[in-house]
Amino acid sequence: MMKYYLEFEKPIEALELKIEELKRISDGKDINLSGEVKKLEKKVKDLRTEIFSGLTPWQKTLLARHPDRPYTLDYIPLIAEDFIELHGDRRFADDKSIVGGIGRIKDTPVMIIGHQKGRGTKERIRRNFGQPNPEGYRKALRLMELAEKFKRPVITLIDTPGAFPGIGAEERGQAEAIAVNLMQMSRLRVPIIAVVIGEGGSGGALALSVADRLYMLEHSIYSVISPEGCAAILWRKNGDFTSEDFSKAADALKLTAQDLLSYKIIDEIIPEPVGGAHRNIEQTARSISDRILDTLEDLRAKTPGKLVEERYKRLKKIGSFVGEG
Repeated sequence: MMKYYLEFEKPIEALELKIEELKRISDGKDINLSGEVKKLEKKVKDLRTEIFSGLTPWQKTLLARHPDRPYTLDYIPLIAEDFIELHGDRRFADDKSIVGGIGRIKDTPVMIIGHQKGRGTKERIRRNFGQPNPEGYRKALRLMELAEKFKRPVITLIDTPGAFPGIGAEERGQAEAIAVNLMQMSRLRVPIIAVVIGEGGSGGALALSVADRLYMLEHSIYSVISPEGCAAILWRKNGDFTSEDFSKAADALKLTAQDLLSYKIIDEIIPEPVGGAHRNIEQTARSISDRILDTLEDLRAKTPGKLVEERYKRLKKIGSFVGEG
């Protein structure tokens, strides 16, 4: 399968293509090039470590959107058993950009809900590129309330550029649907764990991230607006934008997992394999699963009232204000 390389990965691509070429030359022939291949493989490993240890916020944004990056439905079979997807908001429709259902993580019954972007043109259109309509958020809320009824912890996997801004979505109450989710999640009497696995964009992400613990994968992003949207507002130049504008906006937004941990908006960073989650989805899934299980062990020892109280205090601590004088 052909690999997709981002612009800053081009030096890695050149070396990996060379490795493939050497393997092809030596395949089935008396030529032994294994020594050269091993040297190049070590060089690729070292180069990848060097590149990915110094990514800029804009490069992390591109990596969070990588077309090969695992989505919710890629992770669920790896972290949960006996998953049964549930559909519909019981009001309007079944929004395909949000998926959810019941399953077990190492014998622990949970409700898993997440955004789904889709792969390939047809699938992406069907999933609306991971941009939920109001019925998507209402479906998510219905499943959370079902989880509360049966005392199942809620796990959310966040990966969306934002809620869908179309006329139909606004007519059906997009802002109200998001606001109700925020309110109801703050009151939910079961543990809630949220993990940003790719993009955490605007209110579309916030509607699934009011949680007792909020985690981010190492190369994910979480922001009130995309760098492109920010650049369009702040540095409009006759409608034209450059990657420099996007990079400047990404720097200003402080949207990386490392920035958000330093501001205490998230609780912990979940490490990814060198090169990103798509390089080893099984390893990434294990890291997510282990973090969820460790957290659940801590949260399930608390009473429902204590959970809600601590969730409220956690949210109140976010942000700071500097007064005059």
